[in-house]
Amino acid sequence: MSRSVFVETYGCQMNEADSELMAGLLRHRGFTVAATAEEADVVLLNTCAVRERAEERIFGRLGWLKSMKAAKPGMVLGVTGCMAERMRDDLVTRAPYVDLVVGPDAYRRLPDLIERARDVDDDPLIDVRLDRNETYQGVQVERVPGVSGWVTVMRGCDKFCTFCIVPFVRGRERSLPPEEVVSEVEAMAKAGFREVTLLGQTVSSYYERGRDFADLLKAVSAVEGIARIRYTSPYPNDFGERLVDALADLPKVGQYLHLPVQSGSTRILKDMRRGYTAESYRALVARIRDRLPNHAISTDVIVGYPGETDEDFQQTMALMRDLRFDSAFTFAYSERDGTQAARNRPDDVPEAVKGERLQQIIALQESISREKYAAMIGREVELLLNGRSRKNEACFVGRTSCFKTTVLAAGEFEPGQLVRARVTDATSHTLFAEALPA
Repeated sequence: MSRSVFVETYGCQMNEADSELMAGLLRHRGFTVAATAEEADVVLLNTCAVRERAEERIFGRLGWLKSMKAAKPGMVLGVTGCMAERMRDDLVTRAPYVDLVVGPDAYRRLPDLIERARDVDDDPLIDVRLDRNETYQGVQVERVPGVSGWVTVMRGCDKFCTFCIVPFVRGRERSLPPEEVVSEVEAMAKAGFREVTLLGQTVSSYYERGRDFADLLKAVSAVEGIARIRYTSPYPNDFGERLVDALADLPKVGQYLHLPVQSGSTRILKDMRRGYTAESYRALVARIRDRLPNHAISTDVIVGYPGETDEDFQQTMALMRDLRFDSAFTFAYSERDGTQAARNRPDDVPEAVKGERLQQIIALQESISREKYAAMIGREVELLLNGRSRKNEACFVGRTSCFKTTVLAAGEFEPGQLVRARVTDATSHTLFAEALPA
């Protein structure tokens, strides 16, 4: 009997890393990894639950896969990840043809669940138990070959921001032992990876066996063969001076920081239970820029949070204008059942107002990004090349240390190569450069 599996991933880098984790667990049990859903007899959708739109996409995809399942007797269709944890009852009701519903802490049991699902024709198998001790230590991950890869160094979240479903679908914070992280990075270096991103829902909260995230960065920086280290996403309250010092002292760590703010209104931040004020966030960014002047900083912003007034929104606009982020991920508030905001705050900002505010934020950030990128023209940068440009095969695409996508003019290069270059042109999202003589 065929034992091929296809994992289709939705959502963040944490989900990408979890898909590689599942692939490793399944390959260890004799499964092969298929290139497409059509080639597989087990199809798993690894899902995101952060926003309603992402969940509706999953239901749409499940409807499409229903006909494939009907045409392939014995095919196993499963939903894994955050949406499986959050919507197990709705999944069974709206998509009764699904065979498996598996949460983020149950992947070790996934091979056995698949085998059981082959023999069960009625009710789906559901395993969504959260396990505050599960870090998947010791699991061989099936990484997609390339220049860059991920290591999940901590799982879960203890912050419980009022708008966020993550602590309820991924459980409480727990960190992977530093020796295990270093071992995984060493294995990646031997496999040819040149860049590693350390993942955690609040990665700066990492703490295990007396060592914090600054200590972990130092340990990973010592791994030979890795040219660049990235991390996402830190939490403002956990971004202390030890971490700033480490970033200043470790040249392998990319000069880029994603630091979510969510709102520029202290009143809204307090209601969100973010644990900091707009003023303390501004002060933190000022300290970081004073010590790390070459760092690019990006952020997350939510507009239309319950009770957000025009004054609150204008405070967010003012913060964006003042701090001048290199880029921003901007969202209209999306109510998530089970969160504190959904239980206690009516979603009272009209959708039209949310949409208008979102467009204003996007327009402001686009203008700032355009100026930030234009200011790079003429500068020397170090690029880590990912591969050839899809638009022009003669060119290569890479990223600067400050995480700006850069198109390198034609030349003889290799993926994974570090190249010194001079920026010649820019848009609001892309740099263009020419290599400097070696």
